[in-house]
Amino acid sequence: MASWVTVSENSDFSLQNLPYGIFSTSGDDDARIGTAIGDSVLDLKVLAQGGVFDDLKFDVGTLQEPTLNSYAALGKTVHQKVRHRLQKLLEKETQLSHLLRDNKTIYEKAFYKQANVQMHLPMKINNYTDFFVGLHHAVTCAGLVKPGQTIEQVCPCFYNLPIAYNGRTSSVVVSEMPFHRPNGQFPVDGKVVSGPCRKLDFEVEFAAFISRGNSFGAPINVDEAEDHIFGFVLLNDWSARDIQMYESTLMGPFNGKSFCTTISPWVVPPEALEPFRVAPKVTPRELPEYLREKREKSAYDIPIRATLANSENYRIADCNTNNVIFSFAQMIAHHTCGGCPLQTGDLIGTGTLSGPSRAEAGCLLEQTLGGTSPYEMKAEDPSKGSVIRAFCEDNDTITFTAQAKLSEGFGNVGFGACSGKVLPAI
Repeated sequence: MASWVTVSENSDFSLQNLPYGIFSTSGDDDARIGTAIGDSVLDLKVLAQGGVFDDLKFDVGTLQEPTLNSYAALGKTVHQKVRHRLQKLLEKETQLSHLLRDNKTIYEKAFYKQANVQMHLPMKINNYTDFFVGLHHAVTCAGLVKPGQTIEQVCPCFYNLPIAYNGRTSSVVVSEMPFHRPNGQFPVDGKVVSGPCRKLDFEVEFAAFISRGNSFGAPINVDEAEDHIFGFVLLNDWSARDIQMYESTLMGPFNGKSFCTTISPWVVPPEALEPFRVAPKVTPRELPEYLREKREKSAYDIPIRATLANSENYRIADCNTNNVIFSFAQMIAHHTCGGCPLQTGDLIGTGTLSGPSRAEAGCLLEQTLGGTSPYEMKAEDPSKGSVIRAFCEDNDTITFTAQAKLSEGFGNVGFGACSGKVLPAI
């Protein structure tokens, strides 16, 4: 799938990808919808105004809005038509050159370098639900929270249903937005103190945006749930572990999770990830009917790397989106089984995607055994040595990157960076 637009061999944004994002430029600060191809952003508002999609018979005004919500709500059939049109416009041997490549009126207005644009939150997020379906993360954390106990003892329903908590949408930010270390209460040497978090952590996660919801009281069938997914992003569920552990005993996370959640800027469509499907790592047991899905390969095999940067870049961990025991379809089916109405723009996270080894642990809580065994992170440039962390320090920047590769010539599918910098507490 070669394109007449230059796409480097290591680019996240091949013709197979074509993710959606919201961007602005120094010359035009109005946020609008774009798609990434190579190191460029293609302005879909310009294409819509130029009549490029008129024959596809959908509301092209939805591509001229400052968020993706209205376009997402049009549904899968429209998204697939637009994706196909974009691929035909951008492929090397395009038969539609008159609509873009050879149309100077549109071409000269439609392309921007990614380095020169400002990315924004892709959707207006109505609700944020963070699940806990990472198998290895759950098993390890059970032993840390209650030493000597298994995940079944700590959380008896873990293997029977995808458990979750409802997060805070107002503190979800796009990549590169810094945040301040949170303040709160936590115990120190047997006394409860109030002040800046001392055990700040990250969590490597994968997340889906909902395209269209369900009516109040009407559950979504597990085999139809994927039709409600608009696309996927990387997610960092920043966590104040000391605050979280002190407050969560009875009611679950609150201030330990509410201060910042970072997502990558580009929403990758489900069609781009089709070649990377795998089955969830489900422990065999009898599930209720509403969680039994017909599709076997309902998860994805996408490697995610976490790095730390201050003066140098240091590798923290290599995780994978396949380290789950429930799929997004099962998460959505369970989320709505009691009648909860999902809405366009809702964000659904997986929970931490740790692998079985220390080098695959998706948070410092696991890597350092709750801070008792600080972890050495080696520089990506071997000559630069390493750093040691128990938890995140001020001015650390944590970045997640993910790139799925099928074969040479197929084209990579990536998400752009999911990056956040820790500023000192206020």
